[in-house]
Amino acid sequence: MFFMYGSKRKRRLHSIAVLLGPVSFVLTIVLLEWFFGFKQAAALGTAVWMALWWILRPVNISVTAFVPIAVNALFDLVPMQQIISQYFSEIIVLLFGADLVCLTWATTGLDKRLAIKTLCCIGTSMKQQIAVWLIVSTVLSIFLPNVVVCTIMVPVAVSMLQFLGEGNIQGSKLAVPILLAIVWGAGIGGFGSPLGGAANLVAISYLEKLTGQEFMYIDWVVRFLPFLVLVLLLNLLFLFHLPLSVKRLAGSREYFTEMYAQLGQIRLGEKISLVLFAAATLLAFIRPLFAEWLPALKPAYVFLIIGLTAFTFEDEDGKALLTWEFAEKGVMWGMLFLFAGGLALGSLVTETGAALKMAEAITLLPLTGGLETVFAFTVFSTVLTEISSNTAAAAIAVPVVQSIAQALGLNPIPYLFVAIVAFNSAYVLPVSIRAIPVSYGLAPAELFKNGLLLSLCSVLLITVVGYLFIKYWPLFSTI
Repeated sequence: MFFMYGSKRKRRLHSIAVLLGPVSFVLTIVLLEWFFGFKQAAALGTAVWMALWWILRPVNISVTAFVPIAVNALFDLVPMQQIISQYFSEIIVLLFGADLVCLTWATTGLDKRLAIKTLCCIGTSMKQQIAVWLIVSTVLSIFLPNVVVCTIMVPVAVSMLQFLGEGNIQGSKLAVPILLAIVWGAGIGGFGSPLGGAANLVAISYLEKLTGQEFMYIDWVVRFLPFLVLVLLLNLLFLFHLPLSVKRLAGSREYFTEMYAQLGQIRLGEKISLVLFAAATLLAFIRPLFAEWLPALKPAYVFLIIGLTAFTFEDEDGKALLTWEFAEKGVMWGMLFLFAGGLALGSLVTETGAALKMAEAITLLPLTGGLETVFAFTVFSTVLTEISSNTAAAAIAVPVVQSIAQALGLNPIPYLFVAIVAFNSAYVLPVSIRAIPVSYGLAPAELFKNGLLLSLCSVLLITVVGYLFIKYWPLFSTI
């Protein structure tokens, strides 16, 4: 009887969660149409609908990504081609190509080798553990999508904890700081380079339209690396101050050393996989050297070409380095659609004029371009990325921040840079990559409790540092 009651209650809650999406869509239109107009209010209603479904998850988050197509088909808000084109845009090509290259890591075992070799340097101190997990996750996510980093690192960490006797991850006090270090590091590392996530590529596309010139990857690194170091230090200090039940872990270094020894010598397939990834990454970063002669060979097509090349190589056993059968199963199609859905939502918000209307409303605030303006943009971008993915946040925040800055007669570039840092700094809700450690046993309450406090500290840091960079660092205001 209790099981039947629980099952009915679960179905009822699911039905409520499903209905909240379209109901919120209608309510948003009713409440905002007087100010925004129908099309703009419908675009914002779509954002509310998608945000609720991303939080409550009555359907898979990738299913939610197709809501813009359905809404636009019903209400004809913008030409459909502007929506459909986002589902295989240049950004999606880049993610697809990078995914193909990274899949060779899984087929050859290179992913485990690199992660375990790096982690062999971990000592027995809990602070050493936290620092290494955080730094490794941050550095890896500079070059890899943060989803990939979490997918690689979280299972390794869980395996180590289980080896040390922490079988119940959900009830383990040791698991909390380590899993938080991984997911937070993978999140903030995303703004270390354009390769760190699709949200960055969304921002780049707007910056290139704004300036009429290509934004080189090396220029990105120069401007964001100092910011990343400061945000990383904030995360590290916060994690160091979490209550720890023990100060030292016995056997952790031995665990990784033993695991690495079992892998044996690096094999031919791993070497090829490493060379392919290094070549793609290098070509993306040195593009300024050959852009004049190969103007169409942007990073998206570099990664796609090298990803396709992976199908032609064989490993030490004569087996294909990558097969389409494996790629069909291994490519993160859901991630591609999720990012595409964020772009499509951004297209609705911008092309209907809703972003400009939002900008018009926000300009009514007493903003002068100073500390209060940086704070407003930081809070706006942070809240968006907490309730959705950072890609969806970028698709909404970037055009709004740009429009407001221009309406205030300001140079929008440095404020866009601040927004980029903000929508790569989310800590609270189990949305996007933060759902991965939760699925392995991290209690959502721990994520929320610790993440909320860190998020507040992060907003203050980003605001102050962003303001100082705008005021005293001229390079931060140009590209």
